[in-house]
Amino acid sequence: MRGLNVAFDQTPRSLPLAERLADLAVDALIDEADLSPKPALVDRRSSGAHKDLHLGLMHASALSLWPAFKAMAEAAIEIGEINQPLREAIGRIGREGEAVMMRTTSGVNTHRGAIWALGLLVSAAALDPADLSPAGLGLRAGCLALIEDRHLPVTHSHGAEVAQKFGAMGAREQAQMGFPAVTQTGLPQLERSRAQGAGEQNARLDALLAIMTTLADTCVLYRAGEQGLQAMQLGAQRVLDAGGSASLSGRRALHALDQQLLSLNASPGGAADLLAACLFIDCLEPALGNDARIV
Repeated sequence: MRGLNVAFDQTPRSLPLAERLADLAVDALIDEADLSPKPALVDRRSSGAHKDLHLGLMHASALSLWPAFKAMAEAAIEIGEINQPLREAIGRIGREGEAVMMRTTSGVNTHRGAIWALGLLVSAAALDPADLSPAGLGLRAGCLALIEDRHLPVTHSHGAEVAQKFGAMGAREQAQMGFPAVTQTGLPQLERSRAQGAGEQNARLDALLAIMTTLADTCVLYRAGEQGLQAMQLGAQRVLDAGGSASLSGRRALHALDQQLLSLNASPGGAADLLAACLFIDCLEPALGNDARIV
């Protein structure tokens, strides 16, 4: 196993494609965790609405997933097509990666949803490194997610329970649709905010907020029900309407949203996972470019 500093390797072009994709996936998770000030989420300021999480734990969790992301990419390269064997290989590797993550965090769920989202996207990138477009990645990831994993154990996750109770589209459905919250909402907002001169950190905050405006975040629903979800969606829209996180009025609205979600104990963890997916897709072409065919 490579050392824990692999995500910060300064010579990525010398590495095989699977390792470079794993680096980028881990970097996306760390960048999402570091981004501040995120409403009611773990960041550089605090643990948000989470009493069992902190920034160091999020970093350790992200780094622990590097071998799983590498193995998923290698499986996609070896199998070479979207089919049931690949879907089940990804599922098995993801469950093994989750077990490593849980040992690293002493049983705290830090990145379960992100393993699903980024695992599919890492595999999608490895399947066709000549097409790293958001549309292409989303299509391939969605096709993979639609295939049944016959070895999936029967579990009763909070997300699944909430999705059934409220009729919300959970993480599985979001993936099966090709991550529309990322490709149609988060990434376009990221580009708009950059074009408007918002600065990279504020552009990323705006992308998170844009995802929050429409996502039926099952983490929020589980913690705070429909009241919490409405507070998240409307509050995020108010920040964007006020000029985004780079403006003074937008910053005030962001602070108000943070305080409201904290009072409701509502943490938009699903939106955070999709922001990590957004950051991963955004960095692929600049990081890999024409060298993406090196396997």
